[in-house]
Amino acid sequence: FKGGDTCEYLLSSGRFLGEKVWQPHSCMMHKYKNSEAKNCLIDKHVVFIGDSRIRQLFYSFIKLINPQVKEEGIKHGNIPFEDKSASIKVDFLWYPEVNGSMRQRIKSWTEGSVAKPHIIVVGAATWSIKIHNGSNEALAQYKINITSIAPLLEKLAISSDVYWVLQDPVYEDMLSESRKMITNEKIDAYNEAAVRILNSSSRNSKAKVKVFSVSKLIAQETIMKSVDGLHLPESSRDTNAMILMNVYCNKIMKPIDGSCCQPQPPLTLIQKIAFCFFTLSIIGYLIISLIHRNNYRKNKSCTDLESGEEKKPAISTPNVSTLEMLLHCFCKLGLIMTYFYLCDRANLFMKENKFYTHSSFFIPIVYILVLGVFYTENTKETKVLNREQTDEWKGWMQLVILIYHISGASTFLPVYMHIRVLVAAYLFQTGYGHFSYFWIKGDFGVYRVCQVLFRLNFLVVVLCIVMDRPYQFYYFVPLVTVWFMIIYATLAVWPQIVQKKANGNCLWHFGLLLKLICLLTCIYFLSYSQGAFEKIFSFWPLSKCFELNGNVYEWWFRWKLDRYVVFHGMLFAFIYLALQKHQMISEGKGDPLFSNRVSNVLLFVSIVSFLTYSIWASSCKNKTECNELHPSVSVVQILAFILIRNIPGYVRSVYSSFFAWFGKISLELFICQYHIWLAADTKGILVLIPGYPMFNVLVSTFIFVCVAHEISQITNDLAQIVVPKDNSTLLKRLLCIAGFFSGLHFFSAMQDQSRH
Repeated sequence: FKGGDTCEYLLSSGRFLGEKVWQPHSCMMHKYKNSEAKNCLIDKHVVFIGDSRIRQLFYSFIKLINPQVKEEGIKHGNIPFEDKSASIKVDFLWYPEVNGSMRQRIKSWTEGSVAKPHIIVVGAATWSIKIHNGSNEALAQYKINITSIAPLLEKLAISSDVYWVLQDPVYEDMLSESRKMITNEKIDAYNEAAVRILNSSSRNSKAKVKVFSVSKLIAQETIMKSVDGLHLPESSRDTNAMILMNVYCNKIMKPIDGSCCQPQPPLTLIQKIAFCFFTLSIIGYLIISLIHRNNYRKNKSCTDLESGEEKKPAISTPNVSTLEMLLHCFCKLGLIMTYFYLCDRANLFMKENKFYTHSSFFIPIVYILVLGVFYTENTKETKVLNREQTDEWKGWMQLVILIYHISGASTFLPVYMHIRVLVAAYLFQTGYGHFSYFWIKGDFGVYRVCQVLFRLNFLVVVLCIVMDRPYQFYYFVPLVTVWFMIIYATLAVWPQIVQKKANGNCLWHFGLLLKLICLLTCIYFLSYSQGAFEKIFSFWPLSKCFELNGNVYEWWFRWKLDRYVVFHGMLFAFIYLALQKHQMISEGKGDPLFSNRVSNVLLFVSIVSFLTYSIWASSCKNKTECNELHPSVSVVQILAFILIRNIPGYVRSVYSSFFAWFGKISLELFICQYHIWLAADTKGILVLIPGYPMFNVLVSTFIFVCVAHEISQITNDLAQIVVPKDNSTLLKRLLCIAGFFSGLHFFSAMQDQSRH
């Protein structure tokens, strides 16, 4: 990283991703909506000064504020525009030559108490070349005129944003006879003169005129599509206008996916405290390690020189203490969190926008599937959805979701709908797994609940502190956490019905079904009563967890999108365990799940159902309508997959160890991708090695996977310490955790007060 200002990169360099998507060098460009543009430019006055090319830029700019504007103004005259709702004024002033008239207009803004425009965009040269037939005398006069205007522009730049637009190249073959003298050689000479004069003048000035040179690069790629060889096609003009909007508005609006021109956010009070905590943990661990090393050296076995026998130490090497393990975990976690912060909060590494192509999504999918099949092993047990199989399922789904995110495939609706099924399948496993545990074990103790909640939420809580993000931002963890608590509450409330009790009396099965029907009724009611749902989660302290941007709508949308699938998972677990108990299915190695005839029929129905859902998802035309149907129909493909994967005995008896390895750290992979694989909170891509996209993905992926694996181990180690089995010790730890969150809330309130 060269350490330059990202604004300079935005104004001067970049490349096209595909045909229309412009990628600035080193940073991400936000696509401003009309409402955002108005909020940024409220009470602002913008002026465009120049020739017909600047007039084009003016129209593209005001269309970002009001798309209904038509290009009907006087061609060779001033054109005003005003948006009264936001008090925005944008004027185009017709000054096709850099001459005394232009100088006089600019000078008028520097004198007295005249209101100065907030943004000034200036540029002209092609008229001078055309009128004077490309003479050298005209170029010399152009230099004199810019030299006289430069100090005035610098004076304005103290209080306003001033941009000098360099001249775009022309497509000489398409120019009319009256414009043949406008050559790229002449344009380059005029641009070189403007840059040299403005740069030399700004060295002695407090403020700097920003040179808008990126339009040259854009024009070089698109001028061939020009209608007359001189004026840019509309898509290129729109890109230039969007760049201008990013340069001015990013520092005001601070969009997540607009890293260009955004200053590094200041450290919050909580982040400073976290930094001190991790620093002290690292120092403490180093001190303890040095003490243990010295003790080990003192007590190390040594050879008696006289007898030649080895003497044993009087004291054996002590086991690792709880404090040392705790400090060791926080030491590693501190280093990892530093990497997180540097990747996605400090302006240290580059970030780029995503750009979707079919090849960028499907080629990696094929590659990982081949790898997964290559690492095939026999399972330890052949039950339906055994541990190896569920880990494998989580693993390949997580890898597909990661590829989906980095390739930007959410813009392709058929892929989006299939990924929604994969997310639903995770929640299905949540319902299946937790129901099975409580039903078989009957363990509703606090220890089990605390262990699950800690493992699910530890990483997210740390990231909320270090990355200054709300809990709901990592939406999947709150979703899984709430559904776990719903499953627990459903089965733990009186009467507690478990398998052991139900085996003694079949009526208990109907009691459990009644509980599940009550749960389904509550889900149905909340899904169609947004007001009731929002009231429940708007109460403190739930509001602190589930609010995003000041409301809980995002949380309601996420919950509603997969509202039935956890219930489906619980119901499937109940039916499967009942069939297993009554020996109605065969789970022997190599045996089909049912009789040959039934297995063949179910397998055929499953394959047809699986393909039918895929055809429906691929034919989706409207995301909103498909999302409405998704909660009810996603279970079709999930159940079809389970049956296809488990009915044939030989398929049920093998699994992919490659996918299963990733499945064991799937939660950490899903959360870590936000900041150290993707960038700008998943909106872009992290660039560690610029200029080599494939090599960059390989390096960043290797680090990302290693970090996720390490965090998984840290979480498991800390879970044993923070959540002990002894009830009295656990109670003390829970009081400490309650104190921690109380302190966190107190400091958060202080932060909010200081921000306001």
